Amino acid sequence: MDQRHLLTLWNPLYGPNAMELHLAVLLGKIAEHREGKTDENDVYVWWGKVKSQHRDKPLPHLEDIRALDSELAEKASDPSEIHLYLTDYRSLYIAEVGEITSDNMLAQDRAHVPDYYDRGDLLCDCWFRLWDIRRLVGDDLVSVASELQRLRNTRHHDHPVSLYGGMVELPLIVTRPDGTRFFDLEARNRVTDGKYWAEFDAERVGIGAMERELRENLFGDEQWANLDPVARTFIATGEKIFRDHRGDPGFDFTPVIIEFAKVFEVQGNAILSRALSGAPPDLRQANIDGKTIDFVRQGPLSLGQLGLLLDGDKRLVDYLRKQLRHGEWFTGSLPAITTAFAQLRNEAAHTKRVSRETATQWRNQLLGIGCYGDFGHLANVRRAGW
Repeated sequence: MDQRHLLTLWNPLYGPNAMELHLAVLLGKIAEHREGKTDENDVYVWWGKVKSQHRDKPLPHLEDIRALDSELAEKASDPSEIHLYLTDYRSLYIAEVGEITSDNMLAQDRAHVPDYYDRGDLLCDCWFRLWDIRRLVGDDLVSVASELQRLRNTRHHDHPVSLYGGMVELPLIVTRPDGTRFFDLEARNRVTDGKYWAEFDAERVGIGAMERELRENLFGDEQWANLDPVARTFIATGEKIFRDHRGDPGFDFTPVIIEFAKVFEVQGNAILSRALSGAPPDLRQANIDGKTIDFVRQGPLSLGQLGLLLDGDKRLVDYLRKQLRHGEWFTGSLPAITTAFAQLRNEAAHTKRVSRETATQWRNQLLGIGCYGDFGHLANVRRAGW
């Protein structure tokens, strides 16, 4: 049985912006933890499911929502996650749920609740303790609708979630058949350099407009949707830095290369994890830097490790070609690209500057300026049947 998650809307009319206010509390708690004032268990924020003033009766599925809290307790040592998807139609966020309760958190844990609940005299059906919040889509209605179609509405015959017409009796109880994990600690630390997702996204304000520009005018809807949300963020960040500074004499384009390198790591590991989820144990394991690891359970791999793995294990390569659409490119062309790019990234990060000429050459090759881009090929690689 697929893991159940939750999906709800936030109303932009409550306070300046409900998402901004919750993130402000969470980021404040993260800052306190960074300063050594609190431990990691104090890093969270409560999100209340506000009760409509026009509804007198309890939510018809409130007990089903509360039952997810029992699942959280049972999964204390399980790597699976329970998510709360949050949208205002224009943007989409995902949060890691740590607890669900009907107790009044405004009275019991005021320091972790945004003050607009108090100012607005709002009543809540239940509260969700959120350990972290990350942005999936920023300011792009089409991409929000595309992402939500990956979810299945359990109270509507498991049909894909419809942004218009299907958002009733919130929060929806949904499943995600692809089983994607969004809050794996090791993967997060590698991608964000040890930051919480809320911190990571706060450093990339304004990237949503560039993501929409790339979807509409370069990749197209299908390829863009096939890319992992974080991969999309790295592409947009790298492209924005490039466009903002390509006319600046002497600018060091190393940040562009580093952002693009992370695209290969994020998307490559996501492809490997999905393709090998049902593979025999011996195919999922390899000796990496003197240690045997399982790609699915103990990833992710670095950029250089990805290239070496795909270039050295014939049985794995044969298996991936059968499991993946566009698998021949993934196993045949990608290793050489990642190996060369990893060398450039490592040199740039440690000793050398990256010139505009070098950055332009790689940016054009990766994004497909005047050619079919490597990121476009990467977006076409999918597990057969997905």
